[in-house]
This record gives sequence, structure tokens and C-alpha cells, in this order.
Amino acid sequence: MPRPPIPRNSSAPAGRRSWTTSRATWSGHERRPVTQVRDVAPHELPAVWRLLCAQGWAHRIGSPADLARLVAASQRSVVALNDQGQVVGFARAITDGLSNGYLSIVVVDPACRRQGLGTRLVQHLMGEDASITWVLRAGREGAEAFFSRLGFRVSTVAMERPRQR
Repeated sequence: MPRPPIPRNSSAPAGRRSWTTSRATWSGHERRPVTQVRDVAPHELPAVWRLLCAQGWAHRIGSPADLARLVAASQRSVVALNDQGQVVGFARAITDGLSNGYLSIVVVDPACRRQGLGTRLVQHLMGEDASITWVLRAGREGAEAFFSRLGFRVSTVAMERPRQR
């Protein structure tokens, strides 16, 4: 299904963000089949915040209010829900919808990994428009192999200006 048009007057920041998952174990949900990947709803943000914090993202997302602002400034934010309606995955992207896109966060509950969920989240974010160049930072173990399977390749032309701490 094609993605809806991206608003052209978005105030999303153009700065670089990082993609990562944590190797930490989180037993917040027993293993259940994922039944839905869709755009995130505002009432799901507290569960998204808990998932991200449990997976080592607390230093990047701040408070629940900060996460809400990050999601509001992103053109695409999606969740994966298990058959009980629990949030077990989250991803967000920044894009102009025409030429460039940046995958910012892709996180899957460890109990739900190796089931194709990360692939479904990324594919939902990117949509079917092959004319958009998507970029990301993949510094964690296994990230290069995962994203290579989705058509990404290591770039020799990218540059970054890291944020100040």
C-alpha cells in the first residue's frame, strides 16, 4: 500500500540521529506473534517510551514528553503490536518524501526478534517509492548484515556532524 503524501511544511529537524538496538535483554512481553505494523497512535507513546528505555535509548529520547516531540517532528513513526495489542517494536524516519529519507530509530523487543519484524517496520517506513535515497547509521553488531538484506550498502560519501554532549 502506498504511503500518504508527506506534508511539505514540516518543521522536522534535519539533523542526524542514530539507528541502534540494544543487546540488553528485556522480558517485558512473552513471545507472541506480531499482528500489526502501523502508524503510531498518540496513546501508544508511553508504551513506546518504555520499550525504548528498556532497550538503551533513554539517553537519546529523554522524557515521555520529549519522545512525543520527536515523534511529532518525524514524518513517519510506526509501531508493531502483538496479538494482545502490546507495543513490541517501534521505528521512525525523517524524509522529504521525494528524494531523501533518514531512518532514525528501529527497535524491536528482544522476545520478538528474528521474526521479520524489523524488516516489516523498515519497509513500512520506507514505503514503495524506490526513487528516495534512504540513509542511516548502523553501528551496532548485526546492523550492517540486517540492513544489507534490505538493500542498504555501506556509503563512502556520507559525512556527519556529531551532536555535542
